[in-house]
Amino acid sequence: MTDRPASLTPAPGGYADWLAELKARIHGAQQRAALAVNRELVLLYWQIGSDILERQQREGWGAKVIERLAHDLRTAFPDMKGFSRANLLYMRAFAQAWPDSAIVQQAVGHLPWGHNLVLLSKLKNPEQRLAYAERAITHGWSRNVLEMHIETRLLEREGKAVTNFDLRLPASGTDLARQSLKDPYLFDFLRIGEEAGEREIEAALVQHITQFLLELGAGFAFVGRQVLLDVGGDEFFIDLLFYHLKLRCYVVIELKGGKFKPEHLGQLGFYLTAVDRQIKSEHDNPTIGLLLCKSKNKVVAEYALGDKAQPMGVAEYKLLQSLPAELQTSLPSIEQIEAELAERDRP
Repeated sequence: MTDRPASLTPAPGGYADWLAELKARIHGAQQRAALAVNRELVLLYWQIGSDILERQQREGWGAKVIERLAHDLRTAFPDMKGFSRANLLYMRAFAQAWPDSAIVQQAVGHLPWGHNLVLLSKLKNPEQRLAYAERAITHGWSRNVLEMHIETRLLEREGKAVTNFDLRLPASGTDLARQSLKDPYLFDFLRIGEEAGEREIEAALVQHITQFLLELGAGFAFVGRQVLLDVGGDEFFIDLLFYHLKLRCYVVIELKGGKFKPEHLGQLGFYLTAVDRQIKSEHDNPTIGLLLCKSKNKVVAEYALGDKAQPMGVAEYKLLQSLPAELQTSLPSIEQIEAELAERDRP
């Protein structure tokens, strides 16, 4: 008589919790191992690129040595990918972009090689590259998401909304609240024209809620659209209601189809008061308002916000966004890299 398979044996008490804990440990170990392998690979690529740079400068070797090196490395390591002529050129450009090995070990080395190629090809400024790298690490952006955020200039738009947060929020939360809003917001993913009305835009944003949340940024959770507020028997409807997990507060977003007018803030303030009294719990921070309009006069917005008792911001939204000419939509060709490196190498 054979023993019963383990899968049919009744599990003892506490086994399920123990198994879940073991699975979590194993997954964690796998992730740490993968990260360690990635860091070593990126550091290896940087070292190879640095060697190529150094030897070309010291020995006067031309570009053809890279083609020879690619052949010899592929022959020596047939099972290892990454030693193509194209990738060796990327390694050289990578080392030239980051001459300090400490940055590679502490920052960009935590990103996959593909992410680093995006940073290398899309951004010329080292400070911008590092800022996007750090944000990608913090939020776990995929390569596509990183590329999208660079192309839409996410970091350059953050904290640009006109707000009264300095006056209406505690000092400890002002910076985070300000950075949580941007200007302008890009709604080109809606694929609707400039003639679209407020309700059409609102409906399209909810239909594309995943992309909308991605554009809003980390921390926003969708609560509802046209949220009903019963005030003294009269019904009012909030365009869009969110909750910000880091700020620990509700965020009311109102859409306006035209240019900003000071009276818009009166309606928004009314909604903030209603949310604070009817929806907010004692553990939540005061509700924040964001008015999105097609255009605004910044000075008028600053004046209008100055005497408002509640925390609010005003920002524009763009339905159609053409990418800046200097931002490319794909990695540069080998010819482009060679030309750029040749230009950099000139005395």
